[in-house]
Amino acid sequence: MPLSVSTLARVPAPAPAPDASLDVPRETAHAVAAPDATPALADTPSRTERARARLGRRGAPGPADQGTTRERSPWRCLRYPSMRWWSLANLVSNAGTWMQLTVQNLLVLQVTGSAAATGLSLSAQAGPGLLLGVFGGAAVDRWPRKLTATVSQAVLGAVAFTTAVLVAFDQLNLGLLLALAVVTGLVATIDGPATALLGNDLVPRKDVPSAIALGSVVHSVGRLAGTAAAGVAIGVFGTAAAYVTNGLSFLFVAAVIPFLRFAPPEPAEPDTATTWTASADQAARESAAARMTAREGLAFFLRRPRLVALAVITGLGAIFGRNYGLTLAVLVTGALHGSAADFGTVSTVLAAGGIAGAVLAGRMQDPSVRLVGTLTAAGALLQIAAGFSPSLFLLLLLVLPMAMVESVSDTAGTTVLQTDPPSHMRGRVLGVWRSASTGWGLAGPPLLGLLMEFAGARGALIVGGLLVAGAVGAGTLLRSRLLTTWEVGRLAPRPSVSTQAALGQAA
Repeated sequence: MPLSVSTLARVPAPAPAPDASLDVPRETAHAVAAPDATPALADTPSRTERARARLGRRGAPGPADQGTTRERSPWRCLRYPSMRWWSLANLVSNAGTWMQLTVQNLLVLQVTGSAAATGLSLSAQAGPGLLLGVFGGAAVDRWPRKLTATVSQAVLGAVAFTTAVLVAFDQLNLGLLLALAVVTGLVATIDGPATALLGNDLVPRKDVPSAIALGSVVHSVGRLAGTAAAGVAIGVFGTAAAYVTNGLSFLFVAAVIPFLRFAPPEPAEPDTATTWTASADQAARESAAARMTAREGLAFFLRRPRLVALAVITGLGAIFGRNYGLTLAVLVTGALHGSAADFGTVSTVLAAGGIAGAVLAGRMQDPSVRLVGTLTAAGALLQIAAGFSPSLFLLLLLVLPMAMVESVSDTAGTTVLQTDPPSHMRGRVLGVWRSASTGWGLAGPPLLGLLMEFAGARGALIVGGLLVAGAVGAGTLLRSRLLTTWEVGRLAPRPSVSTQAALGQAA
C-alpha cells in the first residue's frame, strides 16, 4: 500500500558566473585568474570547508548523509500524503476484517452445529481464488484501477451488511452462508490485486518495499485491534455488530480511493521480457494490454524464470516452513510439555518478530529473488534448530529471528512480484500468484499434518527445514552452472567466415 509524499525541496546554492578559466587546466587556470597567487594558496580549503571536514570526521551527518538516511528509512513511504490516507484506510479495513473473522467460525458452528461445515465455508470462499485468480488479474489489467478497487470494496461492504441483516433477523442458513462465501471469494479475486497494485502506484518504485513493509505492520496492528474489539462489540451489540463494522470499514476505504493521487511515472521501466521505453506510446500499451488474455498472462509468468523461482521458493516455504501455528503448537504442548499459555507466549514472540522484521524490511530499495532465497534458507536452518530445541526458553530465542527473517523475506518477495513485470501485466501476474498461493495454502496443512503423523512435531520441523534449505541450495547451484555455461558459450571464440567456408568445402 504505497503512498506518495513530496519531499522538502532544497534551495540550491547560487551557481558561479561562467569563467573562461573553467576550460583551462588547473595549474594554468591559477595563473590566468590570479597571477600573484601560488597554486598552493589557491588550492587551500576555506575555513568553512575545514570546519565541515572536522565535523565529518567526528561523525556529524552532512547533507548527503541526511538524504541517504531519509531514502533508507523504513517509513519513507509516509512522506506521500496519499500513502498516509491509504495506510489509515487499510488499518480501519484490517481491524474490521479481523472483527468479522473472529466471530465467523463461531457463527458457522452456531448456525450449522457442524465443524465440517466450517471447513466447507472456508473452501467455498477460497475456491474462486484457486480457479479464477488469473482471470481476476486480467480484469484488473483491463479496467481502471481506482474504479475497480472502489467498486470491489463497495461490493464487499454490501456482502458484510447483508450478512449482518440475516444474522440480526435469524435468517442465515448453510445455503446462504455458502452463497455469501462464494460471492466474497469471487470479488476478492479482483479486489486483491487491484488494491495491492493501487497502493504501489502511490509511491515511486524505490519506495515500494517501504510501502509493502508498512502494509505488514498495518495488517498486524489491525489484527490485534480487530480481535480485541470483536469481544467488546459482540458482548455489547451482538454478533451482527462485527459484520456491520466490517461493512463500514469497506465503505471507508471506497470513499478514500477516489482522492488518492498516483506517483509520477518512472523515466523508464526496466523489463527484460518486453521492450517498453519511456517514449513508448501510451495508446500502444493500452492496446497491447487489451489484446492480452488470461492464458497469455499465465504464459508470461511461466516464461519468467525469476517469477517461477520465486513461486517455488515461496510455495515450499509456505507448506513446510511457515505453518508454525500447527507445528509449534504440537511441539510446545507435546515434546516440551508446555501449556496453552506457553504456546500463547510463543505466538506473541512470533507476532513481535514479524512486526520487527517488517520495519527492517522497509529499508530495502531493490530486493531480488536471490535475497528471498537466502532469507528462506536462513529461516529453514533456524527452523531445524527449533526442531532440536530441548527447552521452551531456547525455542523462544529461536522463534524471534525466525519470524523476523520470514517477514523480511515476505516483503522482499512481494516487492519482486509487484515490480518485476511491466505495468500492463502486473494484474495478471498477481492473479496467477493468487491461484498458486491459494493452492499451496489449501494443500499445506494436510501435507504437514501427514508429515507430523509419521515424524512428530520435531521431525516435521527438521525434515521441512531440510527440504526447503535443500531446494534453495539446489536451485542456487543449478543457476550458477547455467550462468557458467552461458558465459563460456558467450566468450568462446567463433570461427571466421573464411574458416567456416573452408570447413564447408572440406565437408
